[in-house]
Amino acid sequence: MVALGTIHDWRPKPGTVISWSASPRAREVAAQAPASAVPPSYQQAQHVRSYRDLARRDREMARLGIGSWDVPGVCDVDAMTAAINAHLRRHDTYHSWFEFDPADNIVRHVIDDPESIDFVPQDHGLQGPDEIRAHLLRTSGTPLSWDCFTFGVIQRADHFTVYISVDHLHTDGMSTGILYVEIQLMYASLVHGSALQLPPPAGYLDFSAREFAHNQAMTLDSFEVQTWARYARDNGGTLPDFALPLGDRSALNVGAMVAIPLLDAEETVAFEKACEQAGVRFSGGVFACTALIDRELTGADTFYGITPYDTRSSAEEQMSVGWYASFIPFVVDLADGSFATVARSAQKSFDECQPLAKVPFERVLELAGPDSGLTAPEYVVPMVSFLDARKIPVSAEWDRINGGIYGDSRSSDQVCMWVNRFENETNLTISFPDNAVARESVSRYFEVARVVYQRVAQSQFVS
Repeated sequence: MVALGTIHDWRPKPGTVISWSASPRAREVAAQAPASAVPPSYQQAQHVRSYRDLARRDREMARLGIGSWDVPGVCDVDAMTAAINAHLRRHDTYHSWFEFDPADNIVRHVIDDPESIDFVPQDHGLQGPDEIRAHLLRTSGTPLSWDCFTFGVIQRADHFTVYISVDHLHTDGMSTGILYVEIQLMYASLVHGSALQLPPPAGYLDFSAREFAHNQAMTLDSFEVQTWARYARDNGGTLPDFALPLGDRSALNVGAMVAIPLLDAEETVAFEKACEQAGVRFSGGVFACTALIDRELTGADTFYGITPYDTRSSAEEQMSVGWYASFIPFVVDLADGSFATVARSAQKSFDECQPLAKVPFERVLELAGPDSGLTAPEYVVPMVSFLDARKIPVSAEWDRINGGIYGDSRSSDQVCMWVNRFENETNLTISFPDNAVARESVSRYFEVARVVYQRVAQSQFVS
């Protein structure tokens, strides 16, 4: 089972650290990269603006996707260097950097020649866990620098740990798996004397251009725009917030992340059967439980949820690194409290709202205008995500390779929830602002969540 947490939960054993970062010549070439007509994706634009606005107030934001895994033996530094550079040159999201022009527009710059991208190794000597974590954070660039990604290994007597750190500007959950597969396979091939030939991935710049064109074609009469607008109006004119208090979110709160088991292996099978009896998928059951938890906590008869959705569609996009993940809303009618009815409502709404993943709420606000009664949320919207980790191609490897995925937890004013199905259990992971009020609220949420999931597994709600 993959380890999930913040960087403070990552406790690598001491070892000799070698990290890879851009060479001076590569940075020079990147700085001279010409402006591109391709705009940032909506996700990238929102990320860059949030970073800039927070930095002006001397605030940080959680923004790094960090992964690690173990490899037997001694690292072949030349082979790892070649694998890292091949990966960076192969995926065009890494070829861009962004800046603001005098009119406050975000301009994309693109490196013309991917072969000019050159990451070089540097030996930092023996380091302990605290030093390693500090080193990783210190050497990761910002969303307004080109090289906001770094790589490293921690060498020990009989094995080494590979770590990667990529700003969210260029990555999402699926990208982490692609990173592992590519770097590991390319490294292994090079060590054995051959270069791995992979089919070309889709380009993230092409995705950004298509996304922009698609959204420019939207009108106030478009299904996606009308559905988003109705969802927000029914929720008071904006997107939802977490059901319980989170303390002073204007204060600087580092992020925390906690996971609890919801169902063991046998209970997970029972939960899936309850979903099948209701005529929904496992994900529909998860969204239904999220709504039922909310009703237990608030008494509301309608639940407004947000969930991430991977917009990759082609085989080439499935191999592409980039921020493809978007969000879609779903609405759950809780008037009939039976699990089956609630689950069918959740599944129907989720399925119908999938086209909204290609039209972000920010575009709806642009079209609706300032007098529409619709407003952007004050804080990042809480999301609930379901992941069936068994379906990830490398999922069976995670225990063997000591795999982990971590966030940097620099700052947090939001709640994110992940329901993860593994071979031996289903668990709930929540990230939240690390203050006393939020901790108490999340503890309460965990208590109710466990009860709701257990009831479904025992068919107490199934009609």
